[in-house]
Order: sequence, then C-alpha cells, then structure tokens
Amino acid sequence: MSEQIVRVACYAGYKGEERPLRLYFRERALEVVETEDRWYGPGATFFRVVVDGGDRYVLRHEEAQDVWSLIGYRAAA
Repeated sequence: MSEQIVRVACYAGYKGEERPLRLYFRERALEVVETEDRWYGPGATFFRVVVDGGDRYVLRHEEAQDVWSLIGYRAAA
C-alpha cells in the first residue's frame, strides 16, 4: 500500500491532537473504536487504530506540518 494523505478528527487534550477519533478515507467517515498502539518517531507520532467494522489502520501524524498519512491497512478477518 502506498502512503496516502488523509483527514483525521482528533481528541484534543493538553498536548494538542492526542488521539484519532475519526478517519476520513475515500469519501467515508470511519469511527475509531480503539487505539491499539502509539509510538513516537522523529517529528511524528504513529497510531495503530481499529475502526468500526474491525479494519485496522496505521496512521502517522507529522506534528510540524500537521499532516496525517495512512501508512498501513489490514482488513478484518
């Protein structure tokens, strides 16, 4: 899968955009039901999330540019 820029609605806490709540992908709004993992890299935060329906997505948030990218996907079994 090639990386794609996506729009993400987030819970904004004291650290800014702390975690994704909704992912907008291919004209659809996908509700995040669980954040399975979060890790940090230079200039970016990564999230592995489960959306309604069970599909899993890996998202990267580049803080300086405030850009979200979809970098991985796994369909529900």
